[in-house]
Amino acid sequence: MIQMVLENPVSVKDAERFCQEILPQVSRTFALSIRFLPGHLGRAVLVAYLICRIADTIEDDPVASIPAKTALLDHLLECFDSPALANSYGQTARGVEGDAAHVQLVQNTGLVFALYRTLPISSQQHVQRWVSEMVHGMKKFVNLHPNGIRIQTLEEYKEYCYYVAGTVGYLLTDLWHEHSPSIGVEEYQLLLKRCGAFGEALQTVNILKDIAWDAEHENSIYIPNDALLQQGSSHQLILSAAHLEQNHTAIKDLIALAWHDLDEAQAYLLSVPKAAVPIRMFCVLPLLFAYATLRDLTHSTAMLKPGGVVKISRAEVKSLMLMGPISILSNHTLRWLISQVRQKPFILTGI
Repeated sequence: MIQMVLENPVSVKDAERFCQEILPQVSRTFALSIRFLPGHLGRAVLVAYLICRIADTIEDDPVASIPAKTALLDHLLECFDSPALANSYGQTARGVEGDAAHVQLVQNTGLVFALYRTLPISSQQHVQRWVSEMVHGMKKFVNLHPNGIRIQTLEEYKEYCYYVAGTVGYLLTDLWHEHSPSIGVEEYQLLLKRCGAFGEALQTVNILKDIAWDAEHENSIYIPNDALLQQGSSHQLILSAAHLEQNHTAIKDLIALAWHDLDEAQAYLLSVPKAAVPIRMFCVLPLLFAYATLRDLTHSTAMLKPGGVVKISRAEVKSLMLMGPISILSNHTLRWLISQVRQKPFILTGI
C-alpha cells in the first residue's frame, strides 16, 4: 500500500489498473505506442500523458468560466505536492463537462497521482517540470481567448504548440535519458535539438485534420486569422463553402510547417540509438500515422467542411502497425518506409 492521505488508501495495483484501462478510452493511438515501454519508463509516460489529458479536459470544458478553468488548472499543479489535494481533486472538479471518458479521468485524478508517487523521484521531477510548463501555457491561452481560442498569427500558433506539444517532446527526452542506458549525455544533447519539433509536428497534423471538429465542438480555431484575412476569409468563415478555396490556401503555411517539423521528428527518431528498441518502437507509429495523415491533408479540403474529417484507412493503419516495428532496427529501412508513406497509401498485400 502507498502512503496517502485517504480515508480508504488506494493500492498501487488499483491505481495502475485504472490508468491502464482508461488510456485507450482517451487515446487509442497513444495506447498502441505506450505498450512498448517497460517498467518505470512506461509508467512515467502513462502518468504524464494522463495528467496532460486531465489538463486538456479542463481547458476544453465547453461551459466552465475562465476563472473556474484557471483555478482548476492551478489546483491540478498543486496535486504534485499534495496527496490530499490530489485525492480530493475529482470532487473539486466535479462540474467539469466533456467526453465521458475524459470526465471519468478527471474524477479519478487521485488514482493517477497515486501511480505518479510510485515513480522514481527523478521521473517525478521531470513530469512535474514539463506538465507545469504545459499548464502555465494553457492558462495563458485560456485567459487570452476567454470566448474560445482564436489564434491570430503564425507566431502565436507556434507558441501555443510549444506549450501543449513541444513540452511533451522535452519531457519524453528527459525520461529517455533517465531510463535508457544507451542514451548518454551526447545522445541526449543531440535529441534535445529536435525534441520540441517531434511533439509539435504531431500537434500540427492533429490540428489540421480536426479543423472542423475543433470549430464545431470545441469552440476553438487554431488556424491563424491573419492568414485567413490575407485570402479574403476569416475565423467566422473557416467552414464556409463559398470560401473553401481561400481557406485551403490559407492553411498552406501550416501544412508546410507540419512537413518541416515531421522531417525534424524523423531525424529525432533516427538519432535515438538502435539499442533503445522500446523507445524507437514507441516513437515510430505516431510518426508514420502523422506522415500518412499529412499526405492526405495536403490534397484534401474535407477538414474545411462542416463535419468533415481526414482519416487514413484501416488497411493502412494495420499495414503501418506491422511494418513500423519491423523497420526500427534499420535507419535505412525506416527512411525507405517513410518515403513510401509520403507518396501514397502504404498497404501490404492481403491486409
